[in-house]
Amino acid sequence: MPDEIPNKPRPEPLRRALIAWYDAEKRALPWRATRDPYAIWLSEVMLQQTRVETVIPYYARFLASYPTVATLADAPLDDVLTMWAGLGYYRRARMLHATAAQVRDDHAGVFPDTVDGLRGLHGIGPYTAGAVASIAFGRAAALVDGNVVRVLSRIFAVEDDVRGGAGLARIWKIAEALVPEEGAGTWNQALMELGATVCVPRDPRCLLCPASALCEGRARGIEKTLPKLAAKTKPLGERRVALVAQRDGQVLLARRPEAGRFGGMWEPPSVEIPGKDDPDPAVLLEGLSLTKSDVAGALALAGEVVHVLSHRRLAVAVYSGALSARAKVRAPAGYTAAELVPLEALGKRALTTFARKVLAKARIGVAT
Repeated sequence: MPDEIPNKPRPEPLRRALIAWYDAEKRALPWRATRDPYAIWLSEVMLQQTRVETVIPYYARFLASYPTVATLADAPLDDVLTMWAGLGYYRRARMLHATAAQVRDDHAGVFPDTVDGLRGLHGIGPYTAGAVASIAFGRAAALVDGNVVRVLSRIFAVEDDVRGGAGLARIWKIAEALVPEEGAGTWNQALMELGATVCVPRDPRCLLCPASALCEGRARGIEKTLPKLAAKTKPLGERRVALVAQRDGQVLLARRPEAGRFGGMWEPPSVEIPGKDDPDPAVLLEGLSLTKSDVAGALALAGEVVHVLSHRRLAVAVYSGALSARAKVRAPAGYTAAELVPLEALGKRALTTFARKVLAKARIGVAT
């Protein structure tokens, strides 16, 4: 055992307790019914920063449409983004598509079965590599996600800041020391399941925990203060003004660049408002390279949408109006394309939750 591992609890009693509990109490989740590395990888990417309840229907739809890594790789990126729409963190969808193409082109459609091999794939980090290697291939590979950080910091009373640096490195060393040679996939899933259902962030359910008697944090009475996490930076405020413009039963949508926020997705175009200026339709038209003659009548303020991302809090004034017959449809600054899309076809476009909120504010629903 490395020096970083405290003297207790010892690995074997802890493994026995957690695995017995997991065998009896684990949730029946669809990705637990397979050892297909593609399906497991897909679930792990979807579960990053997204709740299980949200992921389940997306996972089922993806596997129904793209049952193999080759079918995903062969699909147009627009179709993949459309299917991902609403799941958030859209960079994951683009990486998913790129990784599938790499597996198809460089590995004959077969996932590598080792951590090192998996780490060589586009967008696969140490956690995902450990998950796929252990669960799909039975490799003795550790993994660390938010649930595992919480469980191990409490059980081993790790009082370092575990958001990064030495504290997170210590958690990884503990995880690597605990992973068994046999049954690593079950062990890793037991750790994650404990963190998701019992060793929860607030008010851990210690009376239900199979490791309660072995938990050093509980023995010291500090379990609720762990893990130690450096304060998150508050999202920066950003004010924008958006245009929902219609013509002949169609609505104007613009496409985001591949790189950056909402990459490759479609939305009603918007521009940032400098400083603390009040929303002004003239600023909107200028930012979108439109003139007053491009709009049939005046723009109406439909309301404001607030959308919080990990690092930004978007406050968006939404204006609605009609495009004149003479208005040309072209990509505004900051976008790569623009189109008039029939209202009944909106559900077939890759729209973010943010885009749907903006459309809804202008009383346009999106059928799914």
